[in-house]
Amino acid sequence: MLHIVDDEDVIRDALAWLAQSRGLEARGYASGEAFLAAVGSSVAPAANGTQGAQDAQGDCVLLDVRMPGMNGVAVFDQLVKNGLSARLPVIFLTGHGDVPMAVDSLKRGAFDFFEKPFNDNVLMDRVEEALAASRKALEGAVVQARLATLSAREREVLDLILAGMMNKVVADKLGISMRTVEVHRAHIFDKMQVKTAVELAGLLK
Repeated sequence: MLHIVDDEDVIRDALAWLAQSRGLEARGYASGEAFLAAVGSSVAPAANGTQGAQDAQGDCVLLDVRMPGMNGVAVFDQLVKNGLSARLPVIFLTGHGDVPMAVDSLKRGAFDFFEKPFNDNVLMDRVEEALAASRKALEGAVVQARLATLSAREREVLDLILAGMMNKVVADKLGISMRTVEVHRAHIFDKMQVKTAVELAGLLK
């Protein structure tokens, strides 16, 4: 989802059209306050890890620096404060006088900035890169949520599985029966939502 935050209707509509021409879904907000009010529910990941990591949807924000009320930098600061800046990469749209402000935000984690007027295709290419970065961050959050559901013993078994050890070797190393290893292995696969050790390794690489 591309979130377009700009107080000018014509700019929001033009950017939404550009996004749709690339097959991207876009949503517009006339103010920073409206965006922040909506953003909590629209980007929150599944806290228990039940969401498919490969189904994670990325988000990106095109954020105008100068707006009535809450300006773009204040909106970005709030995203950082709420721990959302990695999953919601911000691309600032700036006027000439706002460039130093945008550069400072880059140092604090903003994804990029474009000075107006900008090249449409270059901007959309960067948006797609930001969406990919957001998907990667969200996938990582989903995987970490699944890992958090494993018991201490399951984590031990997981580490040995990832090291390529067979069930018998795992059993000998941990001083437990092979049947117990098989049960732990089944629980790990179920909690991590995988069917094979290869798939598990790919998820955690």
